[in-house]
Amino acid sequence: MIIRSVNVSLPKQVQHKNKTVSTGIFKQPISGAVSVSRLNLKGDQQVDQVNHGGEHKAVYGFSADHYPFWQDKLELQTLPFGKFGENLTISGLDERRLCIGDQLQAGQTVLEITQPRVPCFKLGLAFERDDMPRLFVKHAATGIYFRVIETGAVKAGDNVSLLKAHPARLSVQRLFRAYFDKSLPAEDKNPVLEQALEITALSGEWRQQLEKRLAQS
Repeated sequence: MIIRSVNVSLPKQVQHKNKTVSTGIFKQPISGAVSVSRLNLKGDQQVDQVNHGGEHKAVYGFSADHYPFWQDKLELQTLPFGKFGENLTISGLDERRLCIGDQLQAGQTVLEITQPRVPCFKLGLAFERDDMPRLFVKHAATGIYFRVIETGAVKAGDNVSLLKAHPARLSVQRLFRAYFDKSLPAEDKNPVLEQALEITALSGEWRQQLEKRLAQS
């Protein structure tokens, strides 16, 4: 895996349905090394700390390999890195293979996988399409949120490698589908949700949602 682009953004005010919305989703590639702290990258800021920030969402990674699909799907002439609001655009980042609790060496940093990304309406703002969050969920190639285990610097061209594989081997995509795919029966989904709750690296946000879902089933 290789970092293709490092992307940051300060908050921007945009209009959405007659309201002014502040968002940090409009990320732009930045050259050179960028320092990564426990909560974010230098020059980046999450506006909504509940849904888009905090320790378990300090860094968002998205696969460069997903870009051709979306460029074709949305019939776009160009699709620059950072468009999905990711901090790190990484070739080879595979949600089907990487698992909750895995630790990755990315440049000088060590990152731990905490959860899949769940899109909100701001992804629709980025693409000027209200249906974009729904399409994103349907495709289930969500990108990955990370907690920062070791701070350092990252830059385009840095290698990303699996440093420590979590023994549970619950992939990011399998967890996402177990939660969102309504076509799967409860007997197939619930064991996955129960397994996820046993992984200490799972974010608090997802832990609460999974506990709620299991209590209702």
